Amino acid sequence: MPKQKTHKGASKRFSLTGTGKVKRKKAFHSHILTKKTTKSKRKMRKSAILDDRDTKGIKRLIPYA
Repeated sequence: MPKQKTHKGASKRFSLTGTGKVKRKKAFHSHILTKKTTKSKRKMRKSAILDDRDTKGIKRLIPYA
């Protein structure tokens, strides 16, 4: 059976934690930051855990992560 290929776009955006959860970055933190509050920008710095409903599909895209 051939090896699975990793989806390169997904591998750059998601990573797995030690317990097998999928970690992601927060959105809206790349540009147009002047109109966003300091509190919202500070919250966007941290990573987040992907919702359980989306985890199965993303894990299929990054099988060796």
